[in-house]
Amino acid sequence: MKALFRTGRILFGGFFLFSSINHFLKTREMAGYARSKGVPLPDAAVLSSGALLAFGGTSLVAGQRTDLGSAAIALFLTGVSPMMHNFWAVPEEQKQNEMIHFSKNMALLGAALFLAAAHEPRR
Repeated sequence: MKALFRTGRILFGGFFLFSSINHFLKTREMAGYARSKGVPLPDAAVLSSGALLAFGGTSLVAGQRTDLGSAAIALFLTGVSPMMHNFWAVPEEQKQNEMIHFSKNMALLGAALFLAAAHEPRR
């Protein structure tokens, strides 16, 4: 069980750590998209959300303070999902794509909350 838990934690954290890289390498492009979605202070939003992702992902990959790392990821998902994937407010041709991303983020939020409360097995 411990190996499965560790592998899952590393894969989950690695996903967010990898995602954070784009926030820093493609800030201008991501801020432009965020601006088009009505995000206030889009440059700061992209950088601060990247910091949440980097902290959360690193925490989970390293296995250190995974409660705080999972909480950072949950905070990111709670803020970004309704703002960036507002399927209820987009034209019909965009609804399915936004709903898929919103639903994925809700599943990831559930996993982050679960992991925030979980303790790594001893064996």
